[in-house]
Parts: sequence; structure tokens; C-alpha cells
Amino acid sequence: MARINKLFPVVYFSNDASALCQDTNLNMNTDISEHLKPFEPYIDKTFKGEFSNSTPDKPVYDISRWERALNGNAVRIMHSVNKGEFGGESIVMWDRNKESLISWYFTTAGFYTQARLHFEDNKLISIENVTGNENGITQVKAIIELLPDGELVNSSKYLMNGNWVDGHKIHYKEVPDAKVVFR
Repeated sequence: MARINKLFPVVYFSNDASALCQDTNLNMNTDISEHLKPFEPYIDKTFKGEFSNSTPDKPVYDISRWERALNGNAVRIMHSVNKGEFGGESIVMWDRNKESLISWYFTTAGFYTQARLHFEDNKLISIENVTGNENGITQVKAIIELLPDGELVNSSKYLMNGNWVDGHKIHYKEVPDAKVVFR
């Protein structure tokens, strides 16, 4: 049942599903859910990545910011390509019912994804179901390799019109002063 707080324009929802993804034993400022611990080395960091198809004439860069969210029950990842030409925001949480990491990703292009994620050999692997993509993409398989030096490599494949095609590949380095930009 929804209840509207009269002092603030916030809607609170109360039902059994509201507790599915929370860990109530967290310190409010710094702790993170046990299931999100593999993300810790990347929390509160900003990365700049160059796409593998970037050229000096047409550079293509992505800025990615990783943050602790929702009292440590989630990781928030925001990113923008070429100062806001495209961008998106992800929330990653543990789902007790599915016994899996799950995520939601919303984009400036108007499509969104829902995914299951898992860690395997220093790689974060996700299979994302896509809704609303104008290019016929219905699934994305993304692999983020967490390198020992703190850098990241993100690669993907797209299920487009029934066929898997190579997507992007981006090599990221930490750049603390880089900013995610939305227009």
C-alpha cells in the first residue's frame, strides 16, 4: 500500500517485496552488503575509458563513476560517452529470492535493461534483457574484467535481430577528476 508523506514529495511503498534486496546489518556510511564486497576496490572511483574503435580524428571516450548506494545495499554506476552524447545509470543489488546479483540500467537513449550478474575469475559477467532499443538489440552479454592494477576492461556482445554481434570494448584507467556528464 502506498503512503504519501505530506512534508516531502516522496512516496513510500510497503509490501513484502521491499525487503528482498536489503541487508539490515550495515553501517550507514561505509559498509557494503557482503554480496557486493567484490565491488569495493572500485567504489568512490571514477574511470575514463577509450573505446577500441576510437581514432585521433573521432575519439570516443566513456567516463564511469562507481558509488556505494542505498545504505550499502547497492552499487550505483553512472557513465557518459563523449561528454553526454550517450549515458546511463545502473543499480546493482543482491536479490535473496533469486540468490543472485541483479541490476537495472537506464539510458539517455530511452531504453533500459534488467540483468543477472556474477563474478568469475576477476570478471563481472552480466546477461542483460533489453527493452526499448531502436536497433533491434534484445540482449547484451557484458564482461568487465577487473585487472590487478585497478584498471577495467569492458567488452560486450549484442543479440541483434536474432544474431550475436560484437559490441564494444573499452579499456578504463582511474581518472579521479573526470566527470560523468548528462545533457
